[in-house]
Amino acid sequence: MTMAAELRPRALGVGTAVTSTSYTQQEVLDAFEITDPKIRSVFLNSAIDRRHLTLPPPDGKGGRVPEPQGDLLDKHKAKAIEMGAEALRACLKRAGAELAELRHLCCVTSTGLLTPGLSALLIKELGIDRHCSRSDIVGMGCNAGLNALGVVAGWAAAHPGELAVVLCAEACSAAYAIDSTMRTAVVNSLFGDGASAIALRSGPDGVADPEGPRILEFASCIIPDASDAMRYDWDREQGRFSFYLDPQIPYVVGAHAELVVDRLLADTGLRRSDIAHWLVHSGGKKVIDAVVVNLGLTRYDVRHTVGVLRDYGNVSSGSFLFSYERLLDEGVAKPGEYGVLMTMGPGSTIETALVQW
Repeated sequence: MTMAAELRPRALGVGTAVTSTSYTQQEVLDAFEITDPKIRSVFLNSAIDRRHLTLPPPDGKGGRVPEPQGDLLDKHKAKAIEMGAEALRACLKRAGAELAELRHLCCVTSTGLLTPGLSALLIKELGIDRHCSRSDIVGMGCNAGLNALGVVAGWAAAHPGELAVVLCAEACSAAYAIDSTMRTAVVNSLFGDGASAIALRSGPDGVADPEGPRILEFASCIIPDASDAMRYDWDREQGRFSFYLDPQIPYVVGAHAELVVDRLLADTGLRRSDIAHWLVHSGGKKVIDAVVVNLGLTRYDVRHTVGVLRDYGNVSSGSFLFSYERLLDEGVAKPGEYGVLMTMGPGSTIETALVQW
């Protein structure tokens, strides 16, 4: 193995976590007393069976109490720390590592603002070495897990033998609005709470055969003409932040998926048909369908993406790691095989990475 190959970080472990309460789509409709047929259709035709959510308390009249922005920020902080700590521990356990070995922690979140950042809060919460370096990627949205992976892969390559972790913690319940608009319905029908973490280290492999792949390449594509298509901005009527998703997003993403994947593979000598494993962000049924059609994938190729959407909804930046965990649990990836990771989000942006087992 050449030194260049050794300095390409390997994924050593992955871990996920969710909040304690989950709901079917019908249960969410009941909780918010939603009777509008169009809105009910959005929920019930989402290809989502169940999501983990921390809903506002009942108002005593069968409805739910709208939460002010301050309470939502408190919810984000509490749930991000809770889920983040659990996902980090699970990740390190799978990697066969201890908290004391952690040298860089990068935390990703888009569902609330924290200063100090989540990385500092988790270092305090878990008693991680105070000299552990850290970074926080805030507000980039559902694509941000791969943005973080690119940054931390660079850190790992520059620090051979040292352990780094990317942690995505998204308390999407902290962005849940209560109103009767279709804008809100689209968002409320899709997102769920979840956290996921992946450990990286560069350098020669140990004696044991590593479970995870080397990270080889990254490629990005931003679509400036669709910069307003996915937003998390201030809703003046409600006096709080809220998401906006343009109905055309699946088609915008689909139209650019081929461009960015071809760029990812351009200097590798690989074709799309050489890719054995596809781990795509669970952005929504129409988004997945658009990627499948435009890249010529099969339903089997995106089985984990579809399964994560069904069981958890869209858990934002960490969704692709939920799929990665399922792939590892299958135990089907063989040495030498290639995989492509793909996320998409505000910008509008598509991020990709090429890995090899």
